[in-house]
Amino acid sequence: MSEHPTTSWQAMQNGTVFYRRQQLYSMMGKMPDLGDYIIAGCRYGGPLAMMRDNTKLIAVGRATPAHAKSQIQVYSSAGEGLLLFSWENSRIVRFGWTLNEQLVVLNEDGVYRVYDLQGDYQQYSLGGEASEAGVIDARVYENGMVALTGSLILLEVKGWDGARPLTLVNPNLTDPPLSWAIIPPDLNISRHVEVLLSVENTIHTVDNLENVDQRLSQGPFTHVSPSPNGKSLALLNAAGALLVISSDFQRRMAEFDTLDVPSAQGNVKQVEWCGNDAIVVTWDSLAVLVGPFADTLQYTYVGNTFAITETDGVRIFGADVCDLVQKVPTSTLSIFKPGSTSPAAILFDAWESFSQRSPKADESIRSIRPELATAVDGCIDAAGQEWEPYWQRRLLSAAKFGQGFLDFYNPTDFINMGQTLKVLNAVRFYEIGIPLTYAQYSYTSPTHLISRLTSRNMHLLALRISTFLSLKPDVVLKHWASAKIMRTRPTAGGTGKDSDLDSDDEVCRLIVDKFKQLGGVEVSYAEIAKRAWEVGRTGLATKLLDHEKRASDQVPLLLSMKEDRIALQKAVDSGDTDLVYQVLLHLHKHLTLGSFFRLIEDGGEQLAPASRLLQVYAREQDRDMLRDFYYSDDRRVESAVLALEEASRMQDPSARISAVKSAQKFFSEDKDRSFEAKIMDEFSRLLTLQQQLEAEADGKVAFFNQSVTGTIRTCIVNGMLKRADKIKSDFKVPDKRFWYTKLYALTEVRDFEGLDAFSKSKRSPIGYEPFVRHLVEKGHSKEAVAYVARCDPPKRADLYAECDEWRMVGKECKDRGDKAKLEELRKKCPNSLIARELEQLATSMK
Repeated sequence: MSEHPTTSWQAMQNGTVFYRRQQLYSMMGKMPDLGDYIIAGCRYGGPLAMMRDNTKLIAVGRATPAHAKSQIQVYSSAGEGLLLFSWENSRIVRFGWTLNEQLVVLNEDGVYRVYDLQGDYQQYSLGGEASEAGVIDARVYENGMVALTGSLILLEVKGWDGARPLTLVNPNLTDPPLSWAIIPPDLNISRHVEVLLSVENTIHTVDNLENVDQRLSQGPFTHVSPSPNGKSLALLNAAGALLVISSDFQRRMAEFDTLDVPSAQGNVKQVEWCGNDAIVVTWDSLAVLVGPFADTLQYTYVGNTFAITETDGVRIFGADVCDLVQKVPTSTLSIFKPGSTSPAAILFDAWESFSQRSPKADESIRSIRPELATAVDGCIDAAGQEWEPYWQRRLLSAAKFGQGFLDFYNPTDFINMGQTLKVLNAVRFYEIGIPLTYAQYSYTSPTHLISRLTSRNMHLLALRISTFLSLKPDVVLKHWASAKIMRTRPTAGGTGKDSDLDSDDEVCRLIVDKFKQLGGVEVSYAEIAKRAWEVGRTGLATKLLDHEKRASDQVPLLLSMKEDRIALQKAVDSGDTDLVYQVLLHLHKHLTLGSFFRLIEDGGEQLAPASRLLQVYAREQDRDMLRDFYYSDDRRVESAVLALEEASRMQDPSARISAVKSAQKFFSEDKDRSFEAKIMDEFSRLLTLQQQLEAEADGKVAFFNQSVTGTIRTCIVNGMLKRADKIKSDFKVPDKRFWYTKLYALTEVRDFEGLDAFSKSKRSPIGYEPFVRHLVEKGHSKEAVAYVARCDPPKRADLYAECDEWRMVGKECKDRGDKAKLEELRKKCPNSLIARELEQLATSMK
């Protein structure tokens, strides 16, 4: 039977407040002498990082720990070694822990590394300023760091992804502060980090906006320690006085003289908070708990101690034990405090009576019937506060007993507490060594605990807890797969590429089978494949990527791996146009032009969609690339068409002629395109001729971009008749088209004499009716009359009518004896006078 919970209680403030010291682990001989080391502790039951303190002498002998100057050792809270690594760089200035149990190590050159518990790290720098001036000190908090440079400037790093440091307001220091601390951003109203510097007799608070002297007079302070919630400060001055004030420096809450502790020897080592209510002051083998009203409790240890502030207590390490000192929780106090009459205490007592078959149980239950639900809740919460499974079970049994008397009670809290305690008891086991309290577990969340277990490679436990709590196993499986890749190596059998085939296949199959078996449906194979590629296992990475369903995750990694063809194929298969363009543009940027085009051309039908998309893009954005692509793929016709498209947009005559000649060359290289080649040849000759004509006209007449017919017309309009005849001959313009063109051009310039001479130059291939009709259409009816007589006789009467020559109409009809036509046209005549004349003429005809 375990000891009663009150055995470890000690009273303060006249018995109104109790603190308890719970031994978490016995660590006899597991850890070296803490006094010889610089130590950084991680909150929430996290590990200790230790580095040999070179300022202290150590006796050389067989028992001397084999830790060199440049080594950092990491232990769990149970004293189990987790990690040992060497530091090769410049002198370490400070190291500390992040929220995710990563160790941050900063050296004097401003270089810092973020280690996980497997020894892998990411390295970053504080920048050139820190490198030049050097770093003399730093403070690491869960989500960032503040460094003090040699030039006494404060640099803040936010997050652990290598962000550029920000410079805080100049603290105007002439010497490094005697001590200093920081209040993290999430604990400040301003949401900015606040630096507390002990300068002379006061404290300066510095952030990114201002440097404020708080005008204290009790300094200098050798220790500055903010409470976990950031609302209070513990300040220890050189005279041994411990001051507790609010973090806004408006209220003084307590004062205690550490020199009054009779058993204390030497200087104070640490000033740490026990939750937010009390302060622990440590000496070599002594820890003194100072309460709000200067009450004290003393805890003696064998050897040196080290204390770590927790949100609900303080962990104290000695040479042989790890203790948790904390204020007794309210629910625990209400049940186990001697003489307690709280409903929860009566319920617990009733359950014990019931277990002993005493009738007193019924009477006790009746007495608290109105508060029974509150009593049940109290027992459930108290169970979560207990460390020993024996008392956890008893308190939960009492709660279950009380539930039986309630008509309506939601059992969710009871079930959740039972699950939570199983998880906490599992991770508290010394081989795991994570002494989480219920409050810490609730604050950090179950997923955070899972992450901590996977970082220790405790995948089976993490997986079982995930399953037990109905959490998705994806995070655990992802980490397990990465660890599996790191631990396995390709087999030595075989040579060349095949040497790692069996191993890669086996590891890939193992990972895929495990994911399918355990339901890791949302695990990204691409992320695991990336890890495989980072450690040099390209073959395994490619095999894993084959199982990735999301092409958007596959393709970027394949590009990084230089698997260009596979990346393009995956993008095409996905049907995602944007993804295909992303791959094409990446390849165009990183490959030589020949290799880029060859990759697409060799893909055949499989990469045909990519080829088409490339052409669409290049046509709109990069004509040079499209031209090169067509040329490399021996697409002569497409090259010719592209050259013609470009020619149509060109304004410079010489450039346009060159483009057309280029098109003619491409067409001529295709035996099936001889007609097009001939047309292009004539086109280039025409453009060259037009360029010459413009030169002859001193640029006053525009010929460029006109057709052959248009060119002839422009020549005639501008009096260049011989040139027009020459163009007709050179370009074999048909007579009919030439005559129509010249008819229209001479009419346009009203050269009726020239038109008459032209019409008589030889027999018209188009006849003379077009002359009449065109002249009439253009309003030159009088000039048109002269050509009617040359037209076919049956049409002359109608043509005279169109020329408004009605007497000639009558004469023509009479000469031909065509009375019917005369009657027909008489009906169309414009006035009655002409109509009577035509009627008389018709009467005179037989």
